[in-house]
Amino acid sequence: MAVLLIPNALKDQGLTVTRRAAELLQQFGVPVLMTDTDANVREIPHATVLPEAEAYRQADQVLTIGGDGTLLRTGHACIRYGKPVLGVNLGRTGFLATCEVEEMPDKLHRLAAGEYTLVERGLLVASAVDADWQTEAINDIVIFGNTRMHPMDYSVYCDGSFVSSYRSDGLILATPTGSTAYSFSAGGPVLDGAADVMVLTPVCAHNVHTAPLVFAAKRTLEIVADAENRETCYASADSGPQHTLQPGQRMRVTAAPRKLQLITFQDSEQFCAIENKLMRR
Repeated sequence: MAVLLIPNALKDQGLTVTRRAAELLQQFGVPVLMTDTDANVREIPHATVLPEAEAYRQADQVLTIGGDGTLLRTGHACIRYGKPVLGVNLGRTGFLATCEVEEMPDKLHRLAAGEYTLVERGLLVASAVDADWQTEAINDIVIFGNTRMHPMDYSVYCDGSFVSSYRSDGLILATPTGSTAYSFSAGGPVLDGAADVMVLTPVCAHNVHTAPLVFAAKRTLEIVADAENRETCYASADSGPQHTLQPGQRMRVTAAPRKLQLITFQDSEQFCAIENKLMRR
C-alpha cells in the first residue's frame, strides 16, 4: 500500500500539514509518494518522488492537502488512473475534502488499516455537436455569455424533446456532487450525492417563474445557444478551459461512463457537511 500526497502550497504554506500527514502515514507503515512537479517536495522526509504518471500508477490511494478546489483538480487525474481520493480540508467549506486537520491522526490510521469505504460520484460529459471538443465535469458545466450586460438566449432539449427556452446570464448543469457549489448559489437544490441525476439551474433568468429542473442521468440534454444571440457564449467544466459556442451552435451533455471514487469513513459524511458547513454558515 502507498499513498500519493498532493498538496496545495498556497493553502498549506511551508507544507506544514503535508509534512504532518506524511509523518502519520509513515508511522502507520504506509509509504508516501509525491510527484516531481510539486514545489518544495524535498521538505517531506522519506517520501518517494516520482514523475506524475508513475506516482499515480504506484499509488493505492491519493490524499489531497488543500480544499475542495484542490481535490476537484486532482480528481480528474484520479479518475484517469482509477485511484480513490481523500481530501484534508484547509479551505472554507469542505464538501469533497471531508477530513479536517484535527481528524488526521484517526482517519489516516483508519486509511492505513483499510477501515474505510468507497463511494462513487457520477460525472457529466459535455461535447460540442459541431466541433471537436469534449470534457468531463465532477461538479458542473457552466454556459455563460461574454458579458453580464447582455443576457443570452438558450434552448434546452431532453432526448430530442423541447424542454424550455431561457433568457439568462447563463445555465449550470450540475452533478449531485456539484449541487452544493455554484448551482446552489444560483438557487438550485441540494442533491443526495448518491442520486443518479443531474440538475439544470438557470443563472439570473429573466423570468420570475423559472425553476431548476432535475433530470435522470440516463437522459441526454442538448443546449442550443440561440442563433438570435448577438455574441458568442462559452462553456466550461469545473472552471476549466473555456470552449466557445457561436450563435446557433449546440452542446450535448450526458452522464459520463467513469466515476470519481471518494474515500469515506461513515455514511453520513455528506449530510454532516451539509448541516455543519452549509446550513449553519
